[in-house]
Amino acid sequence: MKLLDRYVLRSFLEPFLICFLGFLSIWLIFDIQGNLSDFQDGKASIRTILGFYLTQLPTFMNVVLPVGLLLALLFSLSRMSRTNELISQLTAGRSIVRILLPLFGVGLICTAVLWWLNREHAPHADAIKKVALEQIQRGRKRMEQEAIEAHLFRDRQTGRTWYVQKHRMDTNTLQDVVIVQQDEGGNVVEKWYARRADWDPRSGDWGLISGMKVEFDTEGNEVKRDDFSGSARRVPSWAETPWRIASSNFEAQNLSVPELERYLEQNHDFPELSLAPYRTYLQYRHALPWTCMVVVLIAAPLGIVFNRRGVLAGVASSIFIFFGMIFATNLFLALGKGMRVSPLVAAWTPNVIIGVIGLFLLYLRSGNRDLGSLFAKRR
Repeated sequence: MKLLDRYVLRSFLEPFLICFLGFLSIWLIFDIQGNLSDFQDGKASIRTILGFYLTQLPTFMNVVLPVGLLLALLFSLSRMSRTNELISQLTAGRSIVRILLPLFGVGLICTAVLWWLNREHAPHADAIKKVALEQIQRGRKRMEQEAIEAHLFRDRQTGRTWYVQKHRMDTNTLQDVVIVQQDEGGNVVEKWYARRADWDPRSGDWGLISGMKVEFDTEGNEVKRDDFSGSARRVPSWAETPWRIASSNFEAQNLSVPELERYLEQNHDFPELSLAPYRTYLQYRHALPWTCMVVVLIAAPLGIVFNRRGVLAGVASSIFIFFGMIFATNLFLALGKGMRVSPLVAAWTPNVIIGVIGLFLLYLRSGNRDLGSLFAKRR
């Protein structure tokens, strides 16, 4: 790395760290104030509170990294512009793109960090927040795995309907289950009742414990009853898994990338409208990290200015475009979840639009032009 590259990075990293830590502190202060009553009711220790906020840090990084990049780029580039440091580098034969190359590298690093966080950690942080606060309020020192209660699942492929009273997501055991088997005509042909249903991941078999099996004819009359109270029945032919049964209760925004892919694979028979949010969020998880690169493309050309009026205009324009991108992201997500647009369009359109604007502004800045002079020539 050349000396000028190290200087540009050093001029950027100091304000970036200040912005990042500043936003992190503000977030912690406001969030602690909002949850202070829950911490007091549960008599939570410092260790418990720290553990809770460590789980929430990944989801906040989705906001603080792009904002920190934006403000740090505007500050560092405008300061180097005012002190004529950028002009000196241009005079020495460096192009605007070459000067900004280290900052593009920082944008790629931030993109990689967000990609790693959004693959698994950030979605799970949103999922456990409410459960964790409830457990802290009850005075539990350890956060227990979330349990699904009174859950109904319909498997369209097999015609089976499962009712599960309770299922802890870290186990393969379902408590108090009722399983109804229907034929192609919708007639109930079997009913299974069990105190517990255990799934063996190695064989894929189900074991029903302490229950009863009832068979019916096509008219709904009971023809046979098999009571196995105190014993077990092994069912090797059922294809459902505990995760598939519970997955119909999952919200798309709380699933990681592997879980979204698994959900779409195992529940492909669901209606298209039901699958649209999951397909949209799968694409969104891939598109969100590239917000960092888009921010660099927007802030870099607007941060390079050569007068005070240009500084104010560049800062105002960057912030306006950034919050416009947030609005567009939420709008297109809603359109994608409602099947108004395809998941690919819903997830990537804001990044593409703002990125193209940033490339255009960078092209103008590379030729020492701005939008005002461009419009003036056309007139």
